[in-house]
Amino acid sequence: MTPGTPGSGPDHVTLRQILAYDEDGVLRLLLAPAGRDAAVLGVIVGDEGAARPHEGRIVLAAGLPPDPPSVAAAVREAARRGAAAVVLRESEGTPVPAEALAAAAECGIALLARAEWADWGDTAALLRSATAFAAAGRGGLVTDSAAGGLAELASATARRCHGSITVEDTRFRVLAHSATGPEADGLRRSTILGGRVPERRVAELRRSGLLRALWTSQDVIHRAADGDTPERLVVAVRSGGEMLGSLWAAADGRRLSPDAPQVLRRAAALAVPHLLRHRMRESGTVRREALALRGLFHGDGDRRAHLWSLGLPPDAAYAVVVAVHTPADGPGSDRALDVLEVLATRAVVFRSTARVLREEDRIAVLLPVGGTDDPRGALDLARDLDGLAAGMPGAGPVRTGAGQTVRSGLDASLSYDTALLVVRALRDREARGRDTPAVRHAGPDGVGSTIDALRMLDAVRPVWESGAGPLHELIRADLAAGGDLVRSLAAYLETSGDVPLAARRLTLHPNTLRYRLRRARERFGIDLDDPDTRLVLALAVRLAGVF
Repeated sequence: MTPGTPGSGPDHVTLRQILAYDEDGVLRLLLAPAGRDAAVLGVIVGDEGAARPHEGRIVLAAGLPPDPPSVAAAVREAARRGAAAVVLRESEGTPVPAEALAAAAECGIALLARAEWADWGDTAALLRSATAFAAAGRGGLVTDSAAGGLAELASATARRCHGSITVEDTRFRVLAHSATGPEADGLRRSTILGGRVPERRVAELRRSGLLRALWTSQDVIHRAADGDTPERLVVAVRSGGEMLGSLWAAADGRRLSPDAPQVLRRAAALAVPHLLRHRMRESGTVRREALALRGLFHGDGDRRAHLWSLGLPPDAAYAVVVAVHTPADGPGSDRALDVLEVLATRAVVFRSTARVLREEDRIAVLLPVGGTDDPRGALDLARDLDGLAAGMPGAGPVRTGAGQTVRSGLDASLSYDTALLVVRALRDREARGRDTPAVRHAGPDGVGSTIDALRMLDAVRPVWESGAGPLHELIRADLAAGGDLVRSLAAYLETSGDVPLAARRLTLHPNTLRYRLRRARERFGIDLDDPDTRLVLALAVRLAGVF
């Protein structure tokens, strides 16, 4: 059989097989001039240089300039070099250019579009998984049905091993298992019933060194029977060097078969495409949910479709809660990520129907409210997250804002914008010493006047920034010199001209403050007795963020 034809070997997959395997809609076929049965021999990501063979490969057009001529030129170049197909990025606002479709039809190359929620890593994983899945269907199998599901693979392996099989991912969650007989030990029963390995068992495996051995070994590991715990075999499921999960075989009332290690090793190889699909589907679900939540929070795209993809009704009441973390060691640190993970988990525990978007320094929670089963609302969740964050040593400040309740999920962006304003208001009030001790969570009613002030400041910012004059010169010059004068003016205005009180806030002698105020008058010609000057100066120091 010649290379490049369907069925020529284990390292290819046809376009038809890829599309059939792609149950989650990562790819959409736009056209296939040569038909769907041409072989795909590999993948090219972006421009990997002239030395990399393109013959029969799919080109993922990563990093391509979005203008139509560049896209069409890339399609023609891929076809000239013998590629089987090109994958282009597609989004709601940026469809695949007509020029690219015309170029593909002219050159006879297949053209596909990548879903907006997916990334190039998802696409490459899909192709790798589809190739492995197709290879599993070409003989030498534990079961006659190579394309069967993971549960069928577990059952067939159990029959050959004379034991019970459990397939787990890297987070010790059970993905599939064989039937459990009456002789099954308590650990297996609790693992299957709970859907994951109990924490105490994971801790014991870690202490014993078995997990380290599993993560580093390429072979089947034997664990002898111990009291009520029967003999077990375990093998890692890997794709290349990547750990995907593990297969466990436990003696179930009789001894494991003599060839159980060989059977388990073969089953692990057959499990690869299944676990790749599981990982890809899990990643895709997270990405689709994040895309839908961003669309709802920012008012982008088809909001009804976003809610549908989240499994939520549009005509119900919702509120948005935003928690912003300001870690001492930076937003991308491990500690910062741990804090956000804990807060996100708490939000889902608070209400199972909550949907959480995690971003660099924050989480945003879309919270269905008003149900009779659980009357707690957004402010209750904000209070819970605040209390949880306050009890985490070294977490850094977390400020949590609850937006107003909206009567339809289509208006979630209104609640999101308000929640962000509440967080800004909390930060603003803390910086100016308005609340003692500092308040770290609130709803719009708790900081209403500050929210109004922030909205006004946002409105006047362009006017201030486009102006000029003595006040502008004062602000710019003093901030460049450290900002002592501006902070002094801010305290003076905040205390309605009470020099002794303002000096105490600044930890200055009152005469020092009077000297600074006099210097502002003399150097910049600022008349602090003029009400218009005081108004503009009060706005200016707030806009400068100096308190």
